[in-house]
Amino acid sequence: MSIVKINVLTVPEEQRETLEKRFASRAGSVENSDGFEWFELLRPVEGTDTYLVYTRWRGEEDFQKWMSGMSQSSHGGGEQNRPKPASSGSTLWTFEVVQQAAPKQ
Repeated sequence: MSIVKINVLTVPEEQRETLEKRFASRAGSVENSDGFEWFELLRPVEGTDTYLVYTRWRGEEDFQKWMSGMSQSSHGGGEQNRPKPASSGSTLWTFEVVQQAAPKQ
């Protein structure tokens, strides 16, 4: 059964463009990972400063492998080379996919 990881990011308005540019420049850092199924960056429309980073994985083990490998290199580079975070807070939610539907072809 697939799992969904949602990273809940609190992003001040003046950092929104920075956050979106960083995600745009990540250029396949997750798409080629074994077990990866889907990614979406969701921008708030009104009433909140919270972005959602939605990823879907074949299973928890695949997500953990990505976190310990590719995630480190895509988010890393050493403390002195790391840019200041665009978000002021982050929480990770995990869900199991128990039902799904797609448009009928």
